[in-house]
Amino acid sequence: MIAFVRGILADSLPNQVTVDVNGVGYQAYIPLSTFDKLPHPGAEVKLLTHYHVTERDHVLYGFLTMDERDLFRLLIDRVSGIGPKLALAVLSGMPVADFKDAVIRSDLAALSRMKGVGKKTAERIVLELQDKVGVVQTWQDSRSAHAEHDSSRQSQTDAVLGLIALGFKQSEAQKAVTELVKSKGSDAAMTADRLIRESLRVLNF
Repeated sequence: MIAFVRGILADSLPNQVTVDVNGVGYQAYIPLSTFDKLPHPGAEVKLLTHYHVTERDHVLYGFLTMDERDLFRLLIDRVSGIGPKLALAVLSGMPVADFKDAVIRSDLAALSRMKGVGKKTAERIVLELQDKVGVVQTWQDSRSAHAEHDSSRQSQTDAVLGLIALGFKQSEAQKAVTELVKSKGSDAAMTADRLIRESLRVLNF
């Protein structure tokens, strides 16, 4: 598996690049989001890569950020009917943060506007990714917004993040923490660790 390539950017087009790594040229397909941030040819570049192997082809895909590569892999691994070509089109059509927001909000109109993504594909994306993508970032944003004013809310947010990291769905984690806080009443100002432990009992883990 090739995790990344670092070398001199020999050539770049909107959909592919060639990186010279000690005299060996590695060609990789890229999204426009990566192309827009590339240095000029002749400069050093590091691309995070995904090595895609099928019976017919061995293809390298390149990305400048971890978020781009993670979303690419999530799309081809979790959404039926989406292969590498369409996944690159998604990354080229919308910033990662906007895509995550559209999935969370079930914004089919925004997703359908991307090239190659019709209404049915947009519906599949939302259905199959809504509980997989963007959840942690959403709660992290919430934590940042309220951290200075509400330590109890921050602990609840941290607890939800912890439960998600343990493999629970966002909806399950949020419901468990919310019910626990309501049941404790005046004792609701617990640490995140305690909230996680108590929530695991609610979830029968």
